[in-house]
Amino acid sequence: MIRAKGVAEVSDADFTAEVLGAELPVLVEFTADWCPPCRQMAPVLTALAAEEGERLKVVQLDVDTSPETTNRYGVLSMPTFMLFRGGEPLRSMVGARPKRRLVAELEEAL
Repeated sequence: MIRAKGVAEVSDADFTAEVLGAELPVLVEFTADWCPPCRQMAPVLTALAAEEGERLKVVQLDVDTSPETTNRYGVLSMPTFMLFRGGEPLRSMVGARPKRRLVAELEEAL
């Protein structure tokens, strides 16, 4: 998986604790090694994690190694971004996007 710096990797095993149980809102990128647009998003997620770390946790989940979580949330396309707060999915966004647009979409939900 293309890891974004400063962004934790979560899996089926720790999704409940790391995402659903988190105190901060959590942005999850559902990603895969074979997904070119996912690679484009790595620097965006790195910057977002650095800039918004006080109020937002950013994590990545590899769909190939965590099919249970991927299926539970009906993720069909990569990358899919889901924002969770208080253990509930608030918003889902499909496809690569510029950082400015991603931040604007998150602002509405935060």
